[in-house]
Amino acid sequence: MRSLLACLLATTIPASAIAVTPTEPVFSPQRLSGHIRILSSDAFEGRGPATAGETKTVDYLEQQFQAAGLEPGGPLKNGRRGWTQDVPLLRSEIAGQPDVSMDIAGIRTPLTQGNEIAIRAPMDGEKSVALDKAPLVFVGYGVKAPERKWDDFKGVDLHGKIMVVLVNDPDYETGQGDFGGKAMTYYGRWTYKYEEGARQGAAGVIVIHETDPASYGWATVKNSNTNTQFDIVRKNPRASHTPMEAWIQRDLAVKLFQASGLDFEALKKQAQTRDFKPVELKATMSAHYAANVSTIISHNVLARLTGKGHPNETVMYTAHWDHLGVGAPDAKGDRIYNGAVDNGTGQAALLELARAFASLPRTDRSLVFMAVTAEEKGLLGSEYYASDPVYPLATTAGVINMDALSVSGPAKDFTISGTAKLGLLDDLIKEGAARGRTYTPDPRVEAGGFYRSDHFSMAKRGVPAISFGSGRDLVNGGVARGDALAKAYTRDKYHQPADEWSADWDLSGMAQDVGLLYDLGRDLANSREWPNWSQDSEFRAERDKTVAERR
Repeated sequence: MRSLLACLLATTIPASAIAVTPTEPVFSPQRLSGHIRILSSDAFEGRGPATAGETKTVDYLEQQFQAAGLEPGGPLKNGRRGWTQDVPLLRSEIAGQPDVSMDIAGIRTPLTQGNEIAIRAPMDGEKSVALDKAPLVFVGYGVKAPERKWDDFKGVDLHGKIMVVLVNDPDYETGQGDFGGKAMTYYGRWTYKYEEGARQGAAGVIVIHETDPASYGWATVKNSNTNTQFDIVRKNPRASHTPMEAWIQRDLAVKLFQASGLDFEALKKQAQTRDFKPVELKATMSAHYAANVSTIISHNVLARLTGKGHPNETVMYTAHWDHLGVGAPDAKGDRIYNGAVDNGTGQAALLELARAFASLPRTDRSLVFMAVTAEEKGLLGSEYYASDPVYPLATTAGVINMDALSVSGPAKDFTISGTAKLGLLDDLIKEGAARGRTYTPDPRVEAGGFYRSDHFSMAKRGVPAISFGSGRDLVNGGVARGDALAKAYTRDKYHQPADEWSADWDLSGMAQDVGLLYDLGRDLANSREWPNWSQDSEFRAERDKTVAERR
């Protein structure tokens, strides 16, 4: 593999492609494109964790970091650091096709995996699922939030039953209420709904898919949930997962409600109020399938540049290296989910940032560049790092995450995921203004992007963290073209085999994005600033607990 990579690099990334002055690097679209082309090639098999694709990806990243002159940044072992942090994961894959059906008003209706339903491999530690005519109960949005005086369950016993829930928050459609209006809270994430189902003792959870509140189509649901699933290794997995976890198409939900004498839209409106009470549907579900379950070791890849003045303080850049691997074929028969934009772009940015910093005098604080695993499986690599950090979180000044950068040319603006307010964002806005670019708030807060990127694992532990987003106000075509391209990507390529590298991309805008993020990290690493969250942020208290460690 090393000789193949050397050959590819020699033909796609000439050594002269990046020009560096003594003080300011110039980021090359050609170099960025070369990294993406390699990492998203069919040879890397979609970069699935615990596959040959992971081995090739980790090997490539290590080679690139080492060639650029960085130090291994992983945990100390026998007094020395390596390039990787072991990340133990539970791996689960359904064996064959699941046998699934619903009895709807007395009529047996078989369900086909990937068509009407998308069933996830069991993550509760068991190797099989056997449900026989388990009652279905509609529980609205499946939210229990005492601080908002909201309880969709009203004391109903769900043991042995399957929860049927709506996606997103109760106030998504109206845009007004106790859950952030159009901005998704964590209560709106499907991950929360599965977790709450486990807390309620349910036998299973079914999320009803609707494109707008989910922020993606059924193809994304199918491709993300019917393949191999991973989770961090938990002492009690049943505390976080029900035996059965699935999504169903909206049309099937409407049929379920009609058979129960209910109107789907009318009941959804009821679920948007505090007075909603669970409704037992006139339907049951049976599901039988086995799974191949094992514990595997995946890897975060870490490289470091030791600071010259305050080496025990850290500024971190992150981007996930994984994608969906090899899965169900699309209409063209393509089974490799290459993940060129998501997240070959982030990996290319990470590597070129590391190269640029390594070519210049060291910053005062140390810089860490971390390529994390299993983001697509639920932010697992970053979650593992945040729970077992190599460098203390208390003295990590900031985390800059990069996930799916633009390949459509330069933009006049930029954004971050979510609506969080923090000093690190203020710094980014200042750096952007110096480059003639403006900050635009997240245009799709309803998608819950803040909870879907690796920076969240750090943020919830108090570390100031942002996930950068390329702007949509494109120099060529403005917001109209930017929005149209973003929608087309989500519809036609996101989590689909069509997310492939293209020679037609305009990466000049991505190069500008990387330059902006270089400025942000450089200035933070050369400062004595400790950014914090706003006073009303839910993450402020966690950060303030460690203030003494930063004095």
